[in-house]
Amino acid sequence: MVSPLKKILHQCSAAQVIITRYLSTIVIARFFLCLPISLKEGEVISWYESLFTATSAVSVTGLTVVNTADTFSPVGNAILIVLFQIGGIGIMTLGTFVWLMFARNITLSHRKMIMVDQNRNHLSGLVRLLRIVFLLAFTFELIGAFIFTIYFYAAGYVTSWKQAVYQGVFHSIAAFTNAGFDIFRQSLLDFSNDYFVQIVTMMLIILGAIGFPVLIEIRHYVFSGDQHFRFSLFTKLTGLTYIILIAVGALGLWLIESDLYFADLAWHEKWFYSLFQSVTSRSAGLTTLDVQELSAASHFLMSILMFIGASPSSAGGRIRTTTFALIVLTIITYALGRREVRAFRRTINQENIIKSFVVFTAAMMLLVISIVVIDSLEHSAFSLHRVIFEVCSAFGTTGLSSGLAQELSPVSQGILMILMFLGRIGLLVVIFYFLPARRRELFRYPEEDIIIG
Repeated sequence: MVSPLKKILHQCSAAQVIITRYLSTIVIARFFLCLPISLKEGEVISWYESLFTATSAVSVTGLTVVNTADTFSPVGNAILIVLFQIGGIGIMTLGTFVWLMFARNITLSHRKMIMVDQNRNHLSGLVRLLRIVFLLAFTFELIGAFIFTIYFYAAGYVTSWKQAVYQGVFHSIAAFTNAGFDIFRQSLLDFSNDYFVQIVTMMLIILGAIGFPVLIEIRHYVFSGDQHFRFSLFTKLTGLTYIILIAVGALGLWLIESDLYFADLAWHEKWFYSLFQSVTSRSAGLTTLDVQELSAASHFLMSILMFIGASPSSAGGRIRTTTFALIVLTIITYALGRREVRAFRRTINQENIIKSFVVFTAAMMLLVISIVVIDSLEHSAFSLHRVIFEVCSAFGTTGLSSGLAQELSPVSQGILMILMFLGRIGLLVVIFYFLPARRRELFRYPEEDIIIG
């Protein structure tokens, strides 16, 4: 006999089930983060603060209204690590891995949810894909934790191996999943002159944000020995866009802050500050400088980078690099008078182009409304560029902050929570949540031109 719960789940779409599971995870996590065992002795956290923290952790954002290092005990931080994995790797990836451990069959409905959670377009090979995703994530996190543990102890950042393991594991997972949380009390400001920590951290951030399909293809290219292997259009477009955005971001920050924040710094310090901020603005949220001291121009540039975000099927968020790339390619194609959008000797599917403009437009509308509402609620008490920066950071699941999140009213913080959740889930998933099942159109109306521009 089928239970009432199973009946309800069968009637729900994959997008509805995915959103419900993420919301349920946040609610459950909020309860556990409030427990005395999760907090340091003498610390108290309100239900709203724990809800904000849980939302930020599951959406792998990093915006906080409490100091993680001073508030949570090792048990609380362990809960946060689990939430990073759920948000970064995907709730269906972890759930499927546990399912496979118990030798359970993966049903068609389960595969559909995996497809939505991983932002895939087809069902074939999903279970094998998730095995590889989990293996890659675990491998990179383990290597990162090992490197940081050894280095933190050898460099004298900690006085015991226990503390070195504790900080190494937490930082490695937070960096790879692009979670943006830290237990160093002031992000990576203490490592602003330690280029080794910065380089390893940037490598983990990039590996987590460039997209699991890209990592899988690189893995196949390196280890398969297939001389005829060709990277897919997705990997080529994603990789190139990601590299260009990092380069443009780093160069832009260098030029903007050369005579300002970087005025008295050596060339290599300017370079690492600029590069690290460009990389972390993709979706990570860790920082080696005080973001509040940067100029408004830098805030706007970083807001653009955060709005674009990481690659599809990655640990990062936002409109995604491929969405941005398709919009740019479409504009260039139209300017050249062509009808087909092309890249790397391939023609882009028209539906992909429409989706990219839908996501971009919906995201812009969402951010503009959020900025206007928050500025109105706060009676314009804060600089507009700080509000824009915080909103883009929340939606981009980045976690970089100008210090505004803690100063906002509970209602404005609630808007940030919604943005973080939407940034992690994806606007297309949310749109599909409200749409009925797609039906075949039986007829077409006559076409007619309208005036544009």
